[in-house]
Amino acid sequence: MTHENTSGTHSLNFIEQIIEEDIKNDKHGGRVHTRFPPEPNGYIHLGHATSICLNYGLAVKYKGLFNLRFDDTNPESEDIEFVDSIRQDVHWLGVDWENREFYASDYFPQLYDFACQLIRNGKAYVDFSSAETIAEEKGTPTEAGKESQYRNTKPEENLRLFEQMKNGEFEQGTCTLRAKIDMASPNMLLRDPIIYRIKKAHHHQTGADWNIYPMYDYAHPVSDSLEGITHSICTMEFEAHRPLYDWYLRELGIFPSRQIEFARRNFNYTIVSKRNLKRLVNEGYVNGWDDPRMPTVAGLRRRGYTSQAIREFADRIGVARRENVADIGLLEFCVREHLNKIATRVMAVLDPIKVVITNYPEGKTEWLDAENNPENPEAGNRSVPFSRELYIERDDFMENPPKKYFRLSPQKEVRLKHAYIIRCDEVVKNEAGEVVELHCSYYENSKSGSDTSGISVKGTLHWVSAATARTAEVRLYDRLFTQPEPGAQEEDMTTFINPNSLQIVQTFVEPSLQEATLGQAFQFIRKGYFCLDKDSTPDNLVFNLTVNLKDSWKG
Repeated sequence: MTHENTSGTHSLNFIEQIIEEDIKNDKHGGRVHTRFPPEPNGYIHLGHATSICLNYGLAVKYKGLFNLRFDDTNPESEDIEFVDSIRQDVHWLGVDWENREFYASDYFPQLYDFACQLIRNGKAYVDFSSAETIAEEKGTPTEAGKESQYRNTKPEENLRLFEQMKNGEFEQGTCTLRAKIDMASPNMLLRDPIIYRIKKAHHHQTGADWNIYPMYDYAHPVSDSLEGITHSICTMEFEAHRPLYDWYLRELGIFPSRQIEFARRNFNYTIVSKRNLKRLVNEGYVNGWDDPRMPTVAGLRRRGYTSQAIREFADRIGVARRENVADIGLLEFCVREHLNKIATRVMAVLDPIKVVITNYPEGKTEWLDAENNPENPEAGNRSVPFSRELYIERDDFMENPPKKYFRLSPQKEVRLKHAYIIRCDEVVKNEAGEVVELHCSYYENSKSGSDTSGISVKGTLHWVSAATARTAEVRLYDRLFTQPEPGAQEEDMTTFINPNSLQIVQTFVEPSLQEATLGQAFQFIRKGYFCLDKDSTPDNLVFNLTVNLKDSWKG
């Protein structure tokens, strides 16, 4: 396999430097083969998404291969629901793993045989010590551990016992298979780690075929090796595990995948711990894994974030060796930047007040041209209905306005978007003194696109025709947490749940939105970017706020 120099004009990150040096030295024949190895015990989140973009991006850049592999070694916490969701989310991000979808469980027979090889070589033994005893005998970072009383059992006996474990002849928790390394190692992970434990649980791929399951630290590097992964890229918390991974590969004499660690991506106002995300779901702080307030890929997609924007975000934050906190405002900026190019502009009134145009003919409906996206001439136009009775936003009218107020007020004119200039003639109030209706007049020769009125106005308002408006439920989302680093505080993270993270309003939208489809992006003019929610039905339209129009990122 040949490669071009793809460094371009921008500097290489440290992972690219390693890969290009390997290619230069013809290591592994110049091959580049990466993977994304999720555990199917929850939905993947924004941190995973950036890792996927990194791994897949490297495979694409260096004309290599990319695998999707489920590290499914713990049947008690895994579920086919998570497998399906991960597969869908990775595909949605724009990743094509072709026919290379694998499972650690695919390798259970080989992993078992390799464990037997370690036993025969005197490098593993069956230990009947309790979990408490094993933990106690591990020692401390400053004190050597104590060797187990089972450590010197003969290989032949260990092989027999290990087979009994596999055959289900021992109860769960009775014994484990441990690697025989060094109980005095300064790296606690090398103090005879557990390789296999007994779990009599149903597995989503293998059913009840196995009574023993390999530990992640054993299955992970061996699976990488079996797949010929050249660059095993992971986050910094696995740096201390690398000597153990290398020990397994060296003792087994198999393909030497190289692990490269980079700093985990953290994000302000966000939690990306699976354990904490699961808690938010299970304790009802959010409405499921795909709640649009969640940082899961499913939640981001449901909220209307695009895969292109997430990939752009991942590229902008880059990779580093030092842990840092990325500004979630940058992600919102990337989303806004992409949606500005693709979103159809429509009109929706979230807090309506009625406007009656007294000099417009009763019963008449006029269809006006409206551009779908000024950023994209190919997006074309649509028709919007105009009639005598309209809705505008309540905050677009002020009875006693300050200076330089350019929206509607008594005896003042504004333009209605795509339509006419109107003047407010009368304010109608209820018994409580609240404004409930505005009586206005329009200038017939002020139609947008053919205005000959000569009237100059500075304000333009969006609106919808009352006669043809569709009602819709609009879900307005804010950040789920009020603190920038909710997981880093001494208090429980739920202390910082934003009580206003979701507000639901009933609103009026233009009739074209009756034909909205899932995945379609809209800009509600002057309000923000929105998308149709999966809860929507023809009789009950539901839209999610994706992101506000205003950019809060201080880049």
